[in-house]
Amino acid sequence: MKRIALIGECMIELNGSSFGAMQQTYGGDSLNTAVYLARIAGQSVAIDYISALGCDAISDGMIMRWQQEGINTTTVLRDKHRQPGLYLIQLDEFGERTFLYWRNQSAARYMLRHPDFERIVKHLNDVDMVYLSGISLAILPPNDRDKIIDLLKDISNKGISIIFDSNYRPALWKNSEIARDCYRKLLAITDLALVTNDDEVALWGDVTEEDTLLRLKKSGVKQAVVKMGSKGNYYEDFVTNTRTFVAATFVKNVVDTTSAGDSFNAGFIAGLITGKSPVKCSEQGHQLAGIVIQHKGAIIPATKTENINYNKTINILN
Repeated sequence: MKRIALIGECMIELNGSSFGAMQQTYGGDSLNTAVYLARIAGQSVAIDYISALGCDAISDGMIMRWQQEGINTTTVLRDKHRQPGLYLIQLDEFGERTFLYWRNQSAARYMLRHPDFERIVKHLNDVDMVYLSGISLAILPPNDRDKIIDLLKDISNKGISIIFDSNYRPALWKNSEIARDCYRKLLAITDLALVTNDDEVALWGDVTEEDTLLRLKKSGVKQAVVKMGSKGNYYEDFVTNTRTFVAATFVKNVVDTTSAGDSFNAGFIAGLITGKSPVKCSEQGHQLAGIVIQHKGAIIPATKTENINYNKTINILN
């Protein structure tokens, strides 16, 4: 069995009508990926979530629900002085979302300063893969970003694979040059980069997907996926110079695009772990994401993702 550790932050999620009824749940890009990966990869992978929460009732509830999803939570640190962050989702008539965040003092932001973080460092040296995102980096104080990158360099040198979703959010960074500098350092040790076309345009000024793939190759990445929403995705193996395009099928009933990329990542990684081809991995990612975007919230009910035939060649994402 492979073991993957996913690093990041999970927050309290509020969604609903402004000044009206709100539903409270939870979500966060790396946690979303962990949940969907646990649901579809089954017994083929052990999943650790690396983060920090408070000692409050909502944090307890999150832990309980992640355990029910099959996620190992012994690597979630508990901070008696801080609580989880909070975000509010606002949706337009097309299902596109904007976010408001309250996370500057969240427990996850200061996880590297937790007195028990050395235990997490030891744990990371015993996994097969480590997954994190640009948001995982952005929430950390600057010195802690350097520390986590140094830690990942060390475990990469020991043969542990690094998977990075660029997931660029300008509001989380002081400026774009700081973000680019952090990304360059991490991409140099990345085995698989999962990037979104719009994010690459915003951060790097890429004009085409070809520009993105060429830049990633020069950065030192070994494999890359460029996600392009309803168009599909490119996959390229820079070691063998093999490039593949996988088209996506239009989904009419788009309710909420929250977690589309996160769930695609879960489907792709699950395929990778179980030995599927890059095309099958991409199709699996599209199929899962296509289901997720037809429901509200970052994490949809488990019943909606059950009994899916991931051996189908149909891939759906909008």
